[in-house]
Amino acid sequence: MEPFHPAYDGAAISNVVPALLGTRPAAWLPAPVRDATTVVLLVVDGLGWDAATSRPAERRELAAMEGGPITTVAPSTTASALTSITTGLAPSQHGVTGFRVVIDHAVLNVLSWQSSNRRAPEPFTVQRHPPFLGRDVPVVTKAEFATTGFTEAHLRGTRFLGWKALSSLVEQCRQLAADREPFVYAYYDGVDAVAHAHGLHDGFYDAELLAVDRLIGDLRDALPDRAALAVISDHGQVHVGPDGWLTLAALGDHFERGAGDGRFRYLYAPPGGAAALLDAATDQFRDEAWVFSRDQLLDEGWLGPSPTAATRRRVGDVTLAARGPVAFVDPALPREAGLISAHGSLTATEIQVPFLAGRGRA
Repeated sequence: MEPFHPAYDGAAISNVVPALLGTRPAAWLPAPVRDATTVVLLVVDGLGWDAATSRPAERRELAAMEGGPITTVAPSTTASALTSITTGLAPSQHGVTGFRVVIDHAVLNVLSWQSSNRRAPEPFTVQRHPPFLGRDVPVVTKAEFATTGFTEAHLRGTRFLGWKALSSLVEQCRQLAADREPFVYAYYDGVDAVAHAHGLHDGFYDAELLAVDRLIGDLRDALPDRAALAVISDHGQVHVGPDGWLTLAALGDHFERGAGDGRFRYLYAPPGGAAALLDAATDQFRDEAWVFSRDQLLDEGWLGPSPTAATRRRVGDVTLAARGPVAFVDPALPREAGLISAHGSLTATEIQVPFLAGRGRA
């Protein structure tokens, strides 16, 4: 199995917002959005292409929409991908290179905005690019995200409309479409949350996919036919289970610390030790992971084109991108190994996501 390369120059999530806002032509836009007076872009966290298209007889709303698969970014993880969606840039350019990122010799948890130092950095110093090409866009997302550092980093300056129940998400979008708002960004994280907590092999995950299908139907029923609902995601999911988390103890003194994600683990060597770490990681994990040096990862464009100096500082000396249903435990964050499903790597399951659309039916 070869790693799946994100399509940074084509049908990728980093190009969706520029295409919808008319600044970057894209023949791959689903037909229902092309002449809509309002486009509601719903980001369903964790809904990979495989999940979106499985069991079409049960998930009728998803099956009825037009469109197809596009790619997310690498790493295929929420912090990097949501920032790429809103800014229209690849991780190599915006610098949010994973769930946990090394900033000034400390490790920043991007989603909680907590640093291994006592004080987390200002969001603008981590990610400086404006969302939505600097346009005034309403954002319909969970109310609890209103004041987080990550919200400030990837949604800075937007009109924040928080919801606490899915009915409110639907009603906010209905009202914005009624007011002829040209573009609305909405976000729902239930699929990702359920998959992490329960994995992909039991009734909880299937029930959540049915709930998402109902949400899509509710949104289309609330929107007028001059409006379109577009659905994308930030990544797919891989079932890892409690036995799929692998220790890094075999790397010994070659490994100083880690960052990134369990399935896209950045490894940092002690000074002068990058080559030895690469050799040790390759010897130990070549069957479980694609093993990249920093230069290979960036120069081959896995994180996107034209990596900035900040990006080069932030990624690991070595990256372990999981091939199979495994992940790598960072000793500094052992609770991450409690996730039953995970994502971040370069498999087709994680990289391919839906870009589907349908007109409103109100």
